[in-house]
Parts: sequence; structure tokens; C-alpha cells
Amino acid sequence: MKISIVAAGKLKEKYLTEGIKEFLKRLTPFANVNIIEINEEKMKDNPSEAEKQQVLAQEGQRLLKQVPEGSYLIVLDVYGKNLSSEELAAKIDSLALNGKSHITFLIGGAFGLSQEVRQAADLLLSFSNMTFTHQMVRLLLVEQIYRAFKINRGEKYHW
Repeated sequence: MKISIVAAGKLKEKYLTEGIKEFLKRLTPFANVNIIEINEEKMKDNPSEAEKQQVLAQEGQRLLKQVPEGSYLIVLDVYGKNLSSEELAAKIDSLALNGKSHITFLIGGAFGLSQEVRQAADLLLSFSNMTFTHQMVRLLLVEQIYRAFKINRGEKYHW
């Protein structure tokens, strides 16, 4: 299985980069995981709604250009569907069984997502009703992908 994570913004916090590195190492036996980062668009202070939508559209187009052709696109979105870890594992397993060998997860920037990105998604996924930074979500995502593979193999995984 091949998994791409397309994300707006560069990680700077060492604790996040170290955590992600650890889970990427653990994922090696299960999947080839690739993280693609783009620079976030700059947003001026107190933008109008039109200016905000324009910035989101520009960032969204650049994010979508990084999505590999033919991959199943899961966009992380606050308005998406909430899945349990077991349900995410079942989704990944179902995709693999149905010939989808490449899954792309997309994480927008600090200001959210454009409608174009939401419409391009095969699945809109929310991690929680709580708000997390988009950098923190990247760590949570790689952990949940790892957990999904452990669940699908019938292996126990607890922290």
C-alpha cells in the first residue's frame, strides 16, 4: 500500500517532527508513506471574506496539484465524517481489497480548506469536534494510520 500525506505548512516543532518520524519508521513494514509539504499561503490581518476565499482557493489548487493521479483522496476537514480507529482501519482495508493501492490524506493550512478541495475528496474525515492545529493533526494522522494497520493485522496496539 502507498500512502501520501499532502499538507500545507512546514513543521518546525521538534516534538512533532520526532513523533512523526517514529510512526513513519513503525509504518515501514505496512506501507510506503510519503509526506508532501507545500508552503502556506499568506493571509493579511483582518481579510475580507472574499480575500479569505481567494487565498484558500490558491492554496487549495496548489494542494490538489500534489495529489497523485488515481489515488483515493481523504481530506481532513472539521466538517467531515467522524470515524473510530476501527472504522478507519476497515475503510483502509476495504480500499485495498477493492484495488485502491494508493491513498492520499490531505491536510489544509491554518485558515481551512477551499470548497474545491472539499469537492475533490472521496471522503471528508474529521478527527474530532475539538480544534487542533494542522501541525498537530499531522502527528495524529500518522499515528492513526499506524493503528489502522495494526488493527487490520489483528495485532494489539496500546500506548
